[in-house]
Amino acid sequence: MDRFLSPEWLAAQQARAATIEIGDAGPSEAIVVQHEVTVADGEVTYHVVVDRAGVSVHDGRAVAATVTFSADEPTAQAISEGRLSAQAAYMAGRLRLRGDVRALLRWGPTLAQLPDRTPLR
Repeated sequence: MDRFLSPEWLAAQQARAATIEIGDAGPSEAIVVQHEVTVADGEVTYHVVVDRAGVSVHDGRAVAATVTFSADEPTAQAISEGRLSAQAAYMAGRLRLRGDVRALLRWGPTLAQLPDRTPLR
């Protein structure tokens, strides 16, 4: 298994995301979810774009993120591995959220149907 947040992990996330089709299931506008993860020596940032064409994962900051999730590495890894839900982490104060929460809610039903281990879960 690739080390969480390593270039290999990101490449695996990109490959996995490329297989996901959304179609007409989601809202007409895209959502860009930026992830800021605090690590021992700074921060790792990547973003996920979800639209009717599918899902794509990109290294670095988004030009215009719709919403941004911020967490420390243990929390982000637990969410990524499915050991902790984003909702539980948020409620416990371990995950911070900023941006257009309404867009996140509009995409909620579609995002909930994404396969486990996508970078949004």
